Amino acid sequence: MSWLFAPNIKTIHGFSNRFGGVSSGSFASLNLGAQQDDRLLISKNRSLALDALNLKDQPVCMVNQVHGSKVILANKEIQEADAIVCNEIGLPIAIGVADCYPILYHDPINKVVGAAHAGWRGTVSGIAGNTVQEMIKLGAQAKYIQVAIGQGISTDKFAVGQEVIDRFLSSGFSTGCLKGNHIDLVAANKQVLLASGIIRDHIWSMNRCTFEPEFFSYRRDQGKTGRMWALIML
Repeated sequence: MSWLFAPNIKTIHGFSNRFGGVSSGSFASLNLGAQQDDRLLISKNRSLALDALNLKDQPVCMVNQVHGSKVILANKEIQEADAIVCNEIGLPIAIGVADCYPILYHDPINKVVGAAHAGWRGTVSGIAGNTVQEMIKLGAQAKYIQVAIGQGISTDKFAVGQEVIDRFLSSGFSTGCLKGNHIDLVAANKQVLLASGIIRDHIWSMNRCTFEPEFFSYRRDQGKTGRMWALIML
């Protein structure tokens, strides 16, 4: 399999695509999470993905994602949250996506990492900034944090109702994040990150859409699709 990497993140990390696994049908082939798939196949896919990062049989800290704004400190328990922060060497953290944006964080000076799952609900409630604040509690400094925004649903493909538009406007997002009835989630998350003290030049975006055949997409595939990972480790 192949992982996609961010040029500004100088620690073990990656954004997975859908290729190189053993699942079939709607989940072909590297489904790392969608539970409608065979669990044994998901487990094999996860092993293949970790092997590709030289993390064979490494336990991974993950969360039950609920499209909220809660951030947790990495631990061995599965909790409900949409972002994880970690200052433990050798512990991979990962979030799953299939249209929502994965965001990875790395403070190379103070040795703190983070991973966030930012769909529109998480974005509008500030998950990107909450992750920064929780990293600071672990000793990170915003001026040193490098951020990588992975693949997600593009503005052109993300049409929403007026109630969602109103939610963004009432939450203080600029009109630059909106194009008619479409939302630019990359621009919206960048706005949150900048307001949290992240330096503009420290934010990298893949600028790839999950409607591309290389990726899984919940909206494109009408709910029956696999999940990708964004993973990072000190």
